[in-house]
Amino acid sequence: MQPWKTISRRVILNHSKFLTVEDHTVELPDGCVIPKWPWVITPDYVNVAVLTEDGEFLCFRQTKYAVAGISLASVGGYLEPGEEPLAAAKRELLEETGYEAPEWADLGLYRVAGNRGVAMAYLFLARGARRVAEPDADDLEVQELLRLSRAEVEAALAAGEFKVLAWATVMALALLHLDRED
Repeated sequence: MQPWKTISRRVILNHSKFLTVEDHTVELPDGCVIPKWPWVITPDYVNVAVLTEDGEFLCFRQTKYAVAGISLASVGGYLEPGEEPLAAAKRELLEETGYEAPEWADLGLYRVAGNRGVAMAYLFLARGARRVAEPDADDLEVQELLRLSRAEVEAALAAGEFKVLAWATVMALALLHLDRED
C-alpha cells in the first residue's frame, strides 16, 4: 500500500500559533489528484493519566468552551516550541497539579485527525506521583483537582464523563497498561 503524496500546499489562514489552515493538492496511490484538500495545523499536545503513590488517579472536573456541561479531564497541555513530549508532560503535571512522578510510561503517539492533520497527541502514564508544590497553571478554565479510585475512573469512562476523546483515551490506555503489568 502506497501513501498519499503532497504535491503542493498553500496557507489560506494563519490565525495564530493555535491555528493554521492550508490547501493541499494531494495525489492518491492510484494517481488521482485532489486539489484543495483542507489541512489543519494546531499545536501538538500531551495528556497524562496520573496515578499517585497512594494508588489514586488525579483528574480534573472542569468546563471547556466546546464541551457541553462539566467534564472530567486528564492533565495535559500544548508542547512549547522545541520541547520534548516527556518534558512537556512533566511540566504540565507540575504546573497543573503541583505533583511530580518518578515513573513514566509512554502510551503512544496519535494523529488527531487522520485525513486533516490537526495535531499529534502524546499520551503518558505517570506513576508514584506526590505533591511537591502548589499548582501554578495559567489555564483559562477553572478546574477542580480530584483523586479518584480505579473503580471511579472505570465508571466515569463507562458513563462518558471524560467528554474529550484524548482524555478518555489516555485514561483507558493507562488502565490497559496497568492490566498488562499484572
